[in-house]
Amino acid sequence: MLLRDIAHSRTGDKGDRSTISVIAYDLKDFAAIERSITADRVRTYYGDIVKGEVERHVVPQLGALNFVLHGALGGGVTRSLALDAHGKCLGSAILGMTVE
Repeated sequence: MLLRDIAHSRTGDKGDRSTISVIAYDLKDFAAIERSITADRVRTYYGDIVKGEVERHVVPQLGALNFVLHGALGGGVTRSLALDAHGKCLGSAILGMTVE
């Protein structure tokens, strides 16, 4: 199933880092999300967009994962020529990942 079927996302930015939170609609689905959506998988999923490492933080009380994508914003909001300098589309894109 697609992640978008069982979760939503929020994004933020700080410098050249994008933060993406994935939040389960229902806590019963969180274990599957936690198993399937790893930092390595997120790194691979975004490919060349992310120049640095991807950190994953687990917030089980909220049924959420928070990812920090280093080097993902083309130098940062004030330096990037990208149309989506804040990385808001990255949050929508993650919802296209599959969950087993």
